[in-house]
Amino acid sequence: MTISARTSSSMTSVPPILFDAAAQRLRRTRAQRLGPATFLLDRVMEDMTERLSAVLREFSRVADIGIPGHALADVKTLHKDVIHRDLLGPSGESLEIASGSLDLVVSALALQFANDLPGVMAQVRRALKPDGLFLAAMLGGDTLTELRQSFAAAEAEIEGGISPRVAPFADLRDLGALLQRAGFALPVADVDRIVVRYDNAFALMQDLRRMAATNVLIQRRKSFSRRATLLRMAQIYTERFADADGRIRATFDVVWLSGWVPHESQQKPLKPGSATARLEDAVKGRTDKN
Repeated sequence: MTISARTSSSMTSVPPILFDAAAQRLRRTRAQRLGPATFLLDRVMEDMTERLSAVLREFSRVADIGIPGHALADVKTLHKDVIHRDLLGPSGESLEIASGSLDLVVSALALQFANDLPGVMAQVRRALKPDGLFLAAMLGGDTLTELRQSFAAAEAEIEGGISPRVAPFADLRDLGALLQRAGFALPVADVDRIVVRYDNAFALMQDLRRMAATNVLIQRRKSFSRRATLLRMAQIYTERFADADGRIRATFDVVWLSGWVPHESQQKPLKPGSATARLEDAVKGRTDKN
């Protein structure tokens, strides 16, 4: 089970296809049937609204890149002209947005599914006007590290090998570098670590289904997991990652990315060792332009 991101593909070469778009659409349908688990999204949207409110300027034309209905509703409370692009739509990861047509692009918990994340960022950069803002939240870092370790240990013990159940997530440094590589100025990347507690590993897995966040890797095992492996995974999870009350911990690292399209009005980079601004101010974006 995974939500993962790719950061190593070239912007000019064809990236490998890591994620099964058809499977992901089926996961979405199942999540709606089960009743979506939105606690992570709710937190991200609250934070995104706060971050945008701290930027003292108007954004006339906005794009929301992600799962339909996720970021769109909250963004519309601040901005009227909003378009949506779904990475799993008919056009796939081709955003089909005119160059220099947007003032703001946002994305909430969707980019970790992109097969060509550098390519998506490059498209966002081209779609934004000078001094336009890109603000996104995606899962990365140590997300689901406990589940990953527990499955690996159980499969190695029961089945004598490890299958690609949980792909590695992009880390903060790599994602920050992608912002620079795509040509964004004043790039900032920071992490909001959220630790959620569950009664057991199966309760966590049920929430992942309701988040449409189960394994959609192309190379995933297509057969059902062995009962013995699942039971051993849950046992290992409890042994290694339970608190004193017996409940287990699950880590979700929300990586926030922000960057501006270069413009002559922006502050220029400081010489090494001469920085005086606080990271907190940079994360909130430029607040000096009306």
